[in-house]
Amino acid sequence: MVVLFGATGYTGRRTAEAMVRRGLRPVLAGRSAGRLTSLAQRLGALGFGKLDVVTADISDATSVRALIGRGDVLVSTVGPFIRLGGAALSAAVDAGAIYLDSTGEPPFIRRVFEEFGPRAQQTGACLITAFGHDYVPGNLAGALALGSSDSAVHRVEIGYLIEGTGRSQVISRGTFASIVGLLTEQSFTWRAGIQSEPTGSRMRTFSVGGRNCPALTIGSTEHYSLPRLAGPPGLPEVDVYLGSCGPAARALQLSARVTPALLALPGARSAVRTIGEFVAHWIAEEPDPLALARVTSHVVGIAYDAAGTTLAQVRLRSGDPYQLTADLLAWGAQRAAEHGVSAPGALGPVEAFGLEALETGALQAGLCRV
Repeated sequence: MVVLFGATGYTGRRTAEAMVRRGLRPVLAGRSAGRLTSLAQRLGALGFGKLDVVTADISDATSVRALIGRGDVLVSTVGPFIRLGGAALSAAVDAGAIYLDSTGEPPFIRRVFEEFGPRAQQTGACLITAFGHDYVPGNLAGALALGSSDSAVHRVEIGYLIEGTGRSQVISRGTFASIVGLLTEQSFTWRAGIQSEPTGSRMRTFSVGGRNCPALTIGSTEHYSLPRLAGPPGLPEVDVYLGSCGPAARALQLSARVTPALLALPGARSAVRTIGEFVAHWIAEEPDPLALARVTSHVVGIAYDAAGTTLAQVRLRSGDPYQLTADLLAWGAQRAAEHGVSAPGALGPVEAFGLEALETGALQAGLCRV
């Protein structure tokens, strides 16, 4: 059984649509029975069959636990995950279920791997967090770069680079809320172990189609999964960057210089959260669909030796990041339901499904190697 939480939100609705296109019949769960029923009826009218609807509260572990059992697949698209994600994790661990989500929030990712991962190993649960545009492509690119390197890899860099955004709204209100939370929380990187650092501590410029694309460091699942994929030789350094080409590039550069100093001021973090909550009311719930159609996502994975020489480079490309997330979650849920996963615990996507299967699934979702 596949249970989907958050189907009445923007990412969740697109995930539900992607699931039924693959032939899945997810149970749609949430607090609003009316909105869920309306969505189920709309999908049914399109010829996808009848979907079950249940009322449950994602913030109540007991409520979520009542829906799932051992081996069931729980998919959550309800954020901000820092605030709302813990109960579903607890329920999945307790049930011995397979859990996937759409988060991109570093503090929540760290909690999955460090707090819930060891518990999941004991109960037989499998936790695959950030299974969307953030951060499946980088895991795949990094794993392919590791596999293509003939010499010992000392460092892997991953870059998530968006172009074609223009000045239109290309993020949902939910994504905006998560970004605000991200700015006020501690992030991390990998230096022979997880090391805490603020988001955007370092900046790096990538080349995309001959254009310079500045990017800032961010914590992600690659920091946990790629060192384990490297095997016994280990992987001393992993850095992950998020950047944008075009008008947003200048804002990123300014943010890198100004944000750390601002957040160091007394009360600044609370003020940023308050301002973010106010601004969110003026953000449309859904992105501009025409603007999203013009977006291209580039992901690069580069492996270096200890001297800084490039050993291998892998580039991947996709379109609309929200569609990629929906299609990846649908593929992951179906794969997990039909074939299971490799092991219990908190796993990266390559660890959970295997490199060959993940590469095939990513290609089906629209992520291609260039």
